[in-house]
Amino acid sequence: MSQAAFPAIDRRAIPASAHESRWTASDGHELRRIDWSGANSGTSPRGSILFFPGRGDNYEKYLETLEQWHRAGWRVTAADWRGQAGSGRLGNDTVTGHIDDFSTWVADLGNFWSQWKASTPAPHILAGHSMGGHLVLRGVIDGKVDPDALVLSAPMLGFTGAIPAAIGHAAAKLMAKLGDPARPAWKWSEKPGEVPASRQALLSHDDDRYADELWWREHRPELVMGPGSWGWVERAYASIRAIFAPGRLEQVDIPVLLIGTSNDKLVSMAAIERAALRLPHAELVRFGNESHHEILREVDSVRDRAMAAIDDFLARVTPRK
Repeated sequence: MSQAAFPAIDRRAIPASAHESRWTASDGHELRRIDWSGANSGTSPRGSILFFPGRGDNYEKYLETLEQWHRAGWRVTAADWRGQAGSGRLGNDTVTGHIDDFSTWVADLGNFWSQWKASTPAPHILAGHSMGGHLVLRGVIDGKVDPDALVLSAPMLGFTGAIPAAIGHAAAKLMAKLGDPARPAWKWSEKPGEVPASRQALLSHDDDRYADELWWREHRPELVMGPGSWGWVERAYASIRAIFAPGRLEQVDIPVLLIGTSNDKLVSMAAIERAALRLPHAELVRFGNESHHEILREVDSVRDRAMAAIDDFLARVTPRK
């Protein structure tokens, strides 16, 4: 059945075909998850996609994309990262995003993956946006997950700006040592949790899709997050440098689709391009000024091209049997 045969997707409602629940990590920490448990229209599943959002994100922002994949026949799951959205906090307040080390998230990913893969039909696709893209790629590099293919939307493989990674990392180390590493690394707003007026210019040209996030934050206050901590910044630099260590990217022996934009003000397109050159089976889709960071939440002309590229990639690298 074509997408046009379905009713329009309501981005401000949990789809009737989806179910929200909780997954318990090995240490007892609970993470939110959402599952579309079957294929649409009674057909056999095309396969399974597991998606993770970025830093400070929540899966509600990606309901449109997740529902669209489900309607295309995929068994779909998404989840929070520990310490984000509705999965608790790891810092000193309710809005600062903190982590002791990115390996904590990679361990959660590995444990979640093993259970999810055992209960879902193949092929198994792992997808992530921004920090989520960073972590799922690192999960493959670290041998914690073994997907049939990776889809990375604006993956956080470097930060924008002229500061070399080694210098940025050294500065972050110093700042983390000079005070509480859980303290916020940048100013958010005068009122905690209130988004800055300029924030949309970093994320999306689409006014309505951007407003969807604000709607969900109002109706589910537990989703509200602001800046990352200095500990997060330092560990992010460390994890990025680990990914780019000699031989690490070259060992990823699966198809990888990377989607990025040169207009990104948060993550480095140059770093995404460097990773694509080193990954043995990588494909890169480039956007320019027409897209900000949240490519899957951009205006239709951008988003449709990105979604079509993902569909084409998965049809080629994991064809229907």
